[in-house]
Amino acid sequence: MSGRKYLVTGGTGFLGSALVKRLVRDGHQVRVLDDNSRGRAARLADIEGHYEYFPADVRDPEAVSRACQGIEMVCHLAFVNGTEFFYTKPELVLDVAVKGMVNVLDGCKAHDVPDLFLMSSSEVYQTPPRVPTDETAPLSIPDPLNPRYSYAAGKIISEIMAINYGRQRFRRVVTVRPHNVYGADMGFEHVVPQFALRMRTLKDSAADPVPFPIQGDGRQTRSFVYIDDFTDGVVLAMNEGDHLGIYHVGTLEEVTMIELAEKVGQCFGRRIQVVPGKLPEGGTNRRCPDIAKISRLGYAPKFTLDAALPQVPRWYDEHAHLAPAKS
Repeated sequence: MSGRKYLVTGGTGFLGSALVKRLVRDGHQVRVLDDNSRGRAARLADIEGHYEYFPADVRDPEAVSRACQGIEMVCHLAFVNGTEFFYTKPELVLDVAVKGMVNVLDGCKAHDVPDLFLMSSSEVYQTPPRVPTDETAPLSIPDPLNPRYSYAAGKIISEIMAINYGRQRFRRVVTVRPHNVYGADMGFEHVVPQFALRMRTLKDSAADPVPFPIQGDGRQTRSFVYIDDFTDGVVLAMNEGDHLGIYHVGTLEEVTMIELAEKVGQCFGRRIQVVPGKLPEGGTNRRCPDIAKISRLGYAPKFTLDAALPQVPRWYDEHAHLAPAKS
């Protein structure tokens, strides 16, 4: 088999599995490290037999080191994502983030892996000073006592470690900060699937419009990027990005949570009336990336939210049985 040899940590997760499938389709050899604690091997069912699987926890230094043998680029995506976990399991979030990053760097050093790709997050900004936000905005942990920032702190630590180890120990280190990626089978701890499952329980309501409870007043905004567009941007950054370069991958299509809820309602053929609720402490009112830097490499998202969103609530309607009981 031709192509480069990649290790993808977190490769059965939502973002990781999309990257693995893309790399395999592009003719590369791919090794996946994941313990499936939150990932699902079923996400890779359509390429079964075309990748190598290492069932291991990224916190296991020996397993990570073995997985790095013979690899040309490590793509490090193994983190605990999902806002629910930031609040309820901050120690786990940080344990996976910090130990995982240390193990990846040590594994790369032990086996002379030349290139490293790191998946960071837009959460590193908390409340950005300007919107759209470019990659030079300062990173921020406004309140160390708020468990929400466990995720952002882990990502910031990982970025700083990757950059500073990368100055001398790597040929190339590239970082991507995703901005609200969505798609089918993206997990159950994010706003799009949560809205979809909530709407599923309300779709047969006699009320018109249907009362639809949300967190906050609904004026909070996000910019959503479809998984196929996102993966295109990631591969572009991996292939063409500068050494120590940091790139936003997302879209400029900023929508309020009211608009998102209405769009999900339309996917079920219903009108909704938003019922405001309490916003968890530490949430961000606006988030929209400046994507000029990645666009200069050739990135151009193809899918609008209206075009790609409908298939996502449909998937969750058909696969609601996979949701954890608490959802």
